[in-house]
Amino acid sequence: MTITPVKTLVAQAKDQITSLSQDAAEEMVADGKALFVDIRDPRELAREGRIEGAFHAPRGMLEFWFDPESPYHKPALATDKTLILFCASAWRSALSVKTLQDMGATNVAEMEGGFATWKKRGAPVDTD
Repeated sequence: MTITPVKTLVAQAKDQITSLSQDAAEEMVADGKALFVDIRDPRELAREGRIEGAFHAPRGMLEFWFDPESPYHKPALATDKTLILFCASAWRSALSVKTLQDMGATNVAEMEGGFATWKKRGAPVDTD
């Protein structure tokens, strides 16, 4: 059996999605034009902290929370704002943005570098 490596899937997704610089993403959120969506696992949030005001939608539930027909739908994801997804290093977020686009989303992007880059550049992190 031959599988497609995850690195290949991520590269293919990144060719088909919008990736925003950290500065551009932060500016869009500050201007009220976007919502950060943190798709990391709850254990990652507890261990690493989070971006204040980001909506947490664990990767495993994202499609269900996004779909208005789903019994698990979260109204926060039904917005005209751009949903800017991020994970730890922008691999899961790339695949997730592609999936939401496949579902019909047009207002979705990822943040380059993910949360690891956010922390490394000294951007604010909420550790409560």
